[in-house]
Amino acid sequence: MELRKIDDKGAAADNIVVSDALFGREFNEALVHQVVTAYMANARSGNRKQKDRGEVSHTTSKPWRQKGTGRARSGMSSSPIWRGGGRIFPNSPEENFSQKINRKMYRAGMASIFSRLASEQNISVVDAFAVEAPRTRELVQKLKGMGLVNRVLIITETVDDNLWLASRNLPDVLVLEPRHVDPVSLVRYDQIVMTSGAIKLFEEMYA
Repeated sequence: MELRKIDDKGAAADNIVVSDALFGREFNEALVHQVVTAYMANARSGNRKQKDRGEVSHTTSKPWRQKGTGRARSGMSSSPIWRGGGRIFPNSPEENFSQKINRKMYRAGMASIFSRLASEQNISVVDAFAVEAPRTRELVQKLKGMGLVNRVLIITETVDDNLWLASRNLPDVLVLEPRHVDPVSLVRYDQIVMTSGAIKLFEEMYA
């Protein structure tokens, strides 16, 4: 399997040979969906809170007498069937949204995503990616010069301060090290730029 290699000007260079186990696998849509869903669910916190009928503000007096009114009997205004009453099964901050996914499935899902990106030619390889100063304008000009104008994910073996500071104000640009790359980021961004060193690290982790 070969990936497209470019220089700092976006010109094509010699293609780089990569592992077929990581970049030449058949795309498994069901597995990728499960991996992405599990990753997002595991990052979710239980911060929803609803009140049950014992927590809502209400009076304990009977709304009307038991008999003789022609209406259904009622004991408290906190009843779940009343407007402003408590919930029967309220959401709690202790809710656990995590989903279990084993290591073998996660590795296979990541390899499937990489293979789809490679087959669609959305991965570009460079020897190194850096900027001389921590200026956003300099990074934008560098990306335009390389022909990268959409949402770009930059993966380098090490992220220096200049590159991180230059990219943090760009909403459509994300810079990550290989150990921090997740399936959601790979699916979200249109174009992936990897250094040769990052590819070697990926092959060690997933191939």
